[in-house]
Amino acid sequence: MTAQARRSRFEALAPGLIDPLRRFLARRTDAATADDVLGDTLLVCWRRLDEVPAGEELPWAYGVARHCLANAERGVRRQQRVAAKIAVVDPPATVAAGPDDDPTSGEAAQVRAALEELPERDAELLRLWAWEQLGAGEIAVVLNITPNAASIRLHRAREKLRQAVGKIQAPVGHEGSKEGRAT
Repeated sequence: MTAQARRSRFEALAPGLIDPLRRFLARRTDAATADDVLGDTLLVCWRRLDEVPAGEELPWAYGVARHCLANAERGVRRQQRVAAKIAVVDPPATVAAGPDDDPTSGEAAQVRAALEELPERDAELLRLWAWEQLGAGEIAVVLNITPNAASIRLHRAREKLRQAVGKIQAPVGHEGSKEGRAT
């Protein structure tokens, strides 16, 4: 592929990837990290442009973004380990929690709490399905698995989420019992 053809293909491809990738990353990390990872993802797309499958550009880019985000998170963990070592030598001043630090309430909070209870593999499947609105075939491309495996894993993950939400919503103590009540 000539340099001009590569450039033309990338210029046609990139605008359709930027907004979906930005939303994908914004749901998984803070804004600054999302912007950095978006840049890294587009760089990988440019470098590996010949490997981008026609018709599956977005799922392929989601897969690249997942790997770039994992690299960024490893970097953050390394920084935290260094900061922890430094904190022993020179501890920081404590900061009180502010009013905005309260968790959200309602159904969204229950679903987020249930997602946190799930294994990361299942939670990521559900985020791809619900937040990114990908089908099993597209999820298969993102996770580099077969569409059949993606469909089966998605079904199981939805069931696990349903059970986790049910546990969160279940009434506690005698309130959940119907025993001894007149109907």
